[in-house]
Amino acid sequence: MPRKRFAAEGSINKLREAEVRLAKGETVAQVCKQIGVTEQTFYRWRREYGDLRIDQTRRPKHLEQENSWLRHVVADFTLDKRVLQEAAEGNF
Repeated sequence: MPRKRFAAEGSINKLREAEVRLAKGETVAQVCKQIGVTEQTFYRWRREYGDLRIDQTRRPKHLEQENSWLRHVVADFTLDKRVLQEAAEGNF
């Protein structure tokens, strides 16, 4: 049976649903069965997404993209600087 993969937003929604059910007095095993995940997955999600809102999960992806772009820019400028330094020294 193939595994299901949930996006972060879906995981948070299911985690919130599970917490509501737990507050109503259901056991973790019952809740996990109803939301369709294992207990291990439930506890992992709780550890990863326990205090996050859905809009906060999108922010790290955006920051990773921006960080990658900035690394490329810095690498290009560093290379240009080295080329200009060597040309100024006459070591070409």
